[in-house]
Amino acid sequence: MEKYKDASIILETERMILRYQKAGDVEFLASLWSDKRVAQFTGSAHTKEWLCEEFEKTAEDPLAEKYDLWVVQDKQSGELLGHCGFIDKEVEGQTEYDICYFFAPKHWGKGLASEMALALKEYAFGDLGLKRIIALINPENVASAIVAKRIGMSLEKTIERDGGTVRDMYSIER
Repeated sequence: MEKYKDASIILETERMILRYQKAGDVEFLASLWSDKRVAQFTGSAHTKEWLCEEFEKTAEDPLAEKYDLWVVQDKQSGELLGHCGFIDKEVEGQTEYDICYFFAPKHWGKGLASEMALALKEYAFGDLGLKRIIALINPENVASAIVAKRIGMSLEKTIERDGGTVRDMYSIER
């Protein structure tokens, strides 16, 4: 991957930049995660106030976590589009790296998630040196399953997470 002069940029696609969070992103991120259409598939039930507090903490030290979600920004307009990256999770006693792609609903259906997920897969297997990534997807979230398949992932199994949430686990290895 090409390295950038702007140290806040993690990677770039044809239409988007993935970058570390800044203080000015807090309101957008809290709105994204509190949107009912997004939360229906994530299981997130946090208040906007709580989300703002958490995102403010991240903005204070955006490089604190090696695996995290980062801000997606339109290259041309600068508009904030989503929140994508990796979260390390314990799945059945093993550490796995969950690729996550969340976009504001007004940007759904434009191919942005597929474009970013492909770039993230390359980043995971290249810069991060991961050998395997997974996607834990709500079985009702057909669009996210399509994105996982587009980047070469296969449905490995259906699992039950803490609290009884059921997720389809897609995976791909380098």
